[in-house]
Amino acid sequence: MDFVAGAYINRIGTAVPEHDIHQTFIGFVDQFLPERKDKLIFRRLVQRSGIEHRYSTFTPNENLEEAADRQGFYQPGQFAGTGARMARFETHAVDLAQQAVEALELGEELSSLTHMVVASCTGFTAPGLDQQLMERLGLNPSIERTMVGFMGCAAAVNALKVAHHIVRSEPSAKVLVVNLELCTLHLQETSDIEVILSALLFGDGCAASLVSSKPEGIALKDFRVATIPDTRDLITWRIGDAGFEMSLSGEVPHQITKALRHEATRNDDGGILRGQHKDDFDLWAVHAGGRTILDAVEQGLDLDPEALRWSRGVLRDFGNMSSATLMFVLDRIMQHAPPASNGFGMAFGPGLVAETFRFDLAG
Repeated sequence: MDFVAGAYINRIGTAVPEHDIHQTFIGFVDQFLPERKDKLIFRRLVQRSGIEHRYSTFTPNENLEEAADRQGFYQPGQFAGTGARMARFETHAVDLAQQAVEALELGEELSSLTHMVVASCTGFTAPGLDQQLMERLGLNPSIERTMVGFMGCAAAVNALKVAHHIVRSEPSAKVLVVNLELCTLHLQETSDIEVILSALLFGDGCAASLVSSKPEGIALKDFRVATIPDTRDLITWRIGDAGFEMSLSGEVPHQITKALRHEATRNDDGGILRGQHKDDFDLWAVHAGGRTILDAVEQGLDLDPEALRWSRGVLRDFGNMSSATLMFVLDRIMQHAPPASNGFGMAFGPGLVAETFRFDLAG
């Protein structure tokens, strides 16, 4: 039998913009809620969100009646159009991505990278972020590049899956994986409380990872995806005239809880738990999509409240950064969890899909 190399996340570097905009957002959107009832609901859910900080490339404005940001993108009555938002993505995404890659401290290893996988659902340009980053970092121009686009929060797992397959087929490969999201580019001017509450979750962030066959860091074992039936309209992400428009139904947590309870009950080789019991896993790396999402996973799998501490910590400190978020969770696990532990990773995205993987911490 031919030897098949394993794939490992050797390092993770993270970066967020310098501007904490969480409180600015709360003050700014409050003026769009004309009904006192909606204002009270919004303020109550802000307190229960589990989020304390979210970051943005936009500089918060002091006069929120004038605009949310000093750049004037979000002026009441004249929010910027999609073209202007994409132009800002083109100029700011590469800066944040560079910071995350530099946090890897690869040094001379940069020149030996063979592949690059970039995931993003918040901006489109061509030449893309992959080519911009290649030029900015001085990477080998023959580096093989793959873009994972518009798959939402679950794209973190898809990007790792691509890197995993590359390394298993080419054991000498060194894959740079970049998850870059500028979620705050897509604030909508609306009085729809559901849309506003969705926007409350999101911030900007980037994670860069080195994946290779070197047995250090997180060993990626296997991947499996499940689609929850009759849920395709619960999370949608469409391109509108004023940015990308997200629909995030309040039904999502209930459907996740129900689906995970079913998976835990069936507990066979074909399920996402692969026939294992939840107590077989030492670590849980779950995408921090929001407090109610994490509550749904905890309840659906009957996890100990401490099991999702890494995810809740990332949500508190950064909010939901779409595809970058899960990598921030894995970074904290790499830094603080005991070696020789095994774990289960999970992220949710439009579909409604659950992208999952099993992993081990190299001892």
